[in-house]
Amino acid sequence: METLVMSGRPVADAYKEQIKEKVEAAQQSGKKVTLAILTVGQDPASFVYRKRLLKITESLGIGSRCVELPETATTEETVAAIRKLNEDPDVTGILPMMPMPKQVDGDAVGAALAPEKDMDCLNPANGGALLMGKGRWAACTPRACMAMLKFYKIPLDGKHAVVLGRSNVVGKPVALLLLQENCTVTVCHSHTKNLPELVRQADIVVAAIGKAGFVTPDMVKPGAVIVDVGINVTETGIVGDVAPEATEKASAFTPVPGGVGVVSNVMMMDAVVRNV
Repeated sequence: METLVMSGRPVADAYKEQIKEKVEAAQQSGKKVTLAILTVGQDPASFVYRKRLLKITESLGIGSRCVELPETATTEETVAAIRKLNEDPDVTGILPMMPMPKQVDGDAVGAALAPEKDMDCLNPANGGALLMGKGRWAACTPRACMAMLKFYKIPLDGKHAVVLGRSNVVGKPVALLLLQENCTVTVCHSHTKNLPELVRQADIVVAAIGKAGFVTPDMVKPGAVIVDVGINVTETGIVGDVAPEATEKASAFTPVPGGVGVVSNVMMMDAVVRNV
């Protein structure tokens, strides 16, 4: 059996072309397309991510605006900054960088976002629509998983998908998106009993548990499709949640690095133009 390596680069490139076309059409009609990124404090990881996003926006012709609040900013001040961006017609999308300092209520910040400008599905209205099956809007990483499965023409209807992890940013939303594609979905987490046995039943495994090499060969059914969301920094470099030997049993898998992460950043740009 030949194993398909589902590289993220071709998927990202395909979406970039679609995004560029939307941006150009908007600009020709006189509309601005702008991503506003809000940071509170000086979290190094947030600034690294912001730099990466700004590089992509520039390459796609998308405008950008950086709003920086001090480490001492209150929830009220942060929400006020969000509302100001909500009211700005030139701002197409808003991304508050999480996590925020402990004195800032992240849930209140998410709820303050205009749903149509909410880039990472932080507003409960967007999460609720996804839960009710009324919309497919989700955070960029779950959408990246689905984009890769679609690009590589992985059959989903009627398949048994096992999701490892139940976070609000990956596990839960990707489970809901898989349900919308008529998968039978099992969500496993730290309290799941007989977890290896459940994973062995999966036609599709989505690993988003945050533990390097957690999925071992004995947990993978021959011919399964593996989507590895894990990004774990080790002494040997960045590795996924799936052990390399486990991917040898798969019919298709996403590599780490070079897989889902590559597409996630582009999905953020796709969010910026979704209402253009």
